[in-house]
Amino acid sequence: MKNAQIGNITLVLSTRNPDKVAEFEALFAPTGHTIRTLNAVPGAPDVDEDRDTLEGNAAKKAEVIMEFTGYPTLADDTGLEVRALDGAPGVWSARWAGPGCTPQENRKKLLHALRDTQDRRARFRTVVALATPDSTTFYEGVCEGQITTREYGEGGFGYDAVFRPDGHTQTFAEMNARVKNAISHRGRALQALLAALEANPGLPAISSCPVSS
Repeated sequence: MKNAQIGNITLVLSTRNPDKVAEFEALFAPTGHTIRTLNAVPGAPDVDEDRDTLEGNAAKKAEVIMEFTGYPTLADDTGLEVRALDGAPGVWSARWAGPGCTPQENRKKLLHALRDTQDRRARFRTVVALATPDSTTFYEGVCEGQITTREYGEGGFGYDAVFRPDGHTQTFAEMNARVKNAISHRGRALQALLAALEANPGLPAISSCPVSS
């Protein structure tokens, strides 16, 4: 994920989720680029994720904050798509167990729904939106895997403790951050974004964002 063709870029990241912030910071660290979260943007509004697609939610979060700040903004939305559940919970992954639910409640509901199911194939899909005053572009990352029969590991967040990526013996929650970021859906989406910037530094037109650290 090194970037030798363009200089340092500073982007606003449309989230206050500390777990997500940590992943983005780790993924951006080798590139020389900088991200600033909503905590560094005084008065930034909260954005409801009320669209019915990952692309819609990511675009809304990025565009609302870009319009508020006037500077390029990144946002993502991620869904866990389970084969035996016809792709559910999908775009509803973060709130599958109901309004105000916890990640543990979501995992419990998922394991209960699959309690008698042999087909445990699933995939994480992330869509990253980069909004600028001129356009919004999308970058997708997918990680295929299996849903375990119980929780394993203490790390990660969301569904990480019940998702084991193909070709690995550990769940995301058991992996260290470096290993996870190298293969994760979010890591792959950001790799696609960075590759696009390297291939065409002018797409989209980006300037540094003067927000506080």
